[in-house]
Amino acid sequence: MTDDEFRAALSRLAAGVVLITAQEPPLDEHGRGEEVGMTATAFMSVSLDPPLVMVSLRNDSRMDDLLAEQPLWAVSVLTDGQRQIAGRFAMKGRISDRLLFEDIPCIRGEVTGAPLVGGALTTLECRTEQRVLAGDHTLVIGRVLTASVPSADGEPLTYFKGRYRQLG
Repeated sequence: MTDDEFRAALSRLAAGVVLITAQEPPLDEHGRGEEVGMTATAFMSVSLDPPLVMVSLRNDSRMDDLLAEQPLWAVSVLTDGQRQIAGRFAMKGRISDRLLFEDIPCIRGEVTGAPLVGGALTTLECRTEQRVLAGDHTLVIGRVLTASVPSADGEPLTYFKGRYRQLG
């Protein structure tokens, strides 16, 4: 089996789209670290007791490096109307994360300090419990510290056959 065959086969699995966010540790005691975000489709619930979720991060990506040292992070489950946010944080060779967050309505998580996207279907704040090396990715398992459903409106943004899609 080739990489392309494997990729094509798994592109037939629809996935929800989330924005994973965290805050870099401050460079000094007077500042706040930069906010970092990454679009993810490999995200899932793992356990109810305790409440655990998992995200898969490409090894040596900025988010993988950050979550190796910063145990607190957040998840915003995006709506089909937030496709632009997903695309913005999925770009390769993108501009700084500070500029990417500039015009996105966010609130700061009370526990993690990470940005939570306004209007998201669901937001979670997490603390890393375990990191598992799995091929060219790291599976980050996080304990959910807070969960909120800020928006009852909207449908989930999904990813299917290499494109963002809407249900229905």
